[in-house]
Amino acid sequence: MDLLTNSDIAELLATASESAKQPLQKALRRASRKAFLWPEEAAHIVQEGRSLEELAGIGPSLNRIIRRWIQDPPDIPKLPEIRTGFLTSVRAREILEAKPSWLRDVKGDLQMHTLWSDGTASIQEMAQAAVERGYEYIAITDHAKGLKIAGGIDESQLDTQAEEIAQVNAAMASTAKPFRVLRSIELNLNPSGAGDMEPAALSRLNLVLGCFHSALRKKEDQTERYLAALRNPDLQILGHPRGRIYNFRLGLSADWRRVFDLAADLDKAVEIDSYPDRQDLSGDLIKLAVKAGCRISIGTDSHGPSQLRFMEFGLASALSAGVKLDRILNFMTADELLGWVASVRQRSTRRPAA
Repeated sequence: MDLLTNSDIAELLATASESAKQPLQKALRRASRKAFLWPEEAAHIVQEGRSLEELAGIGPSLNRIIRRWIQDPPDIPKLPEIRTGFLTSVRAREILEAKPSWLRDVKGDLQMHTLWSDGTASIQEMAQAAVERGYEYIAITDHAKGLKIAGGIDESQLDTQAEEIAQVNAAMASTAKPFRVLRSIELNLNPSGAGDMEPAALSRLNLVLGCFHSALRKKEDQTERYLAALRNPDLQILGHPRGRIYNFRLGLSADWRRVFDLAADLDKAVEIDSYPDRQDLSGDLIKLAVKAGCRISIGTDSHGPSQLRFMEFGLASALSAGVKLDRILNFMTADELLGWVASVRQRSTRRPAA
């Protein structure tokens, strides 16, 4: 009999939560999300006679419930779309074992947040954590001013942040391996594809990531929204494109072939947001992006240094979907990355409005 995987257990927890009462319902839902980050298979822990309370989100009650499932596995229900296509940490590491060079050679992380918006650490702390991972650069993508709920910053604050980034870069100039903090932002896109920051301020950044944060539960086709966003000359990377969140929000639908065809035509990148609850793009959409010839950007969406490890999810998703290294921005050197940004910006100024 096959042992239950952490993915199986996540689904059983989520399904059980649908009929549970509080406070058990909340505990089940929380543990379902946490299961994706468990560092080893829960079934192996039980086999070794250890307590499942070693795992995040598991207390005495859930320990007993999960042990019963592992000892007498129930049928795993068909996953609803809102919980489909999410890798566990264990599975991501298994995928990467086939290509260990991917983790070793990745040069940077292209989405993260700091104390400037809704992160929990300073730019210096995020930079130091990245150096410890062997990176050559990171992009600081704090939220833009339109997203007040996430502490979005305005143009003046963005300029002040640039001074801090310059100080961090100067302090790290003497490190053994060259390292650079890149100026960026998570531009807030409205449903018409327009950003919430002045173009002049954005032009001073090293690169710009743009994301939708509103009207994310619409059922009707949203293709035109995505095409408009990609045509926005201020943007080089379309972040967490679908806007899905595990067991919370399905995200938007579109004619993804058209979306990815335009991204490839404009030489803009689409992101794999590696945050465990997002994993967006999902594997099926990454495969479509590959067919279209899109560039891929990988960002952990980290809100603290420990979350830089989420890079494993994005790399594993890209590897399993057949993305080639030369199409992933994170394997470029900093100079190559900035050269690509310059090329995209130049192309945007030459391209007539659609």
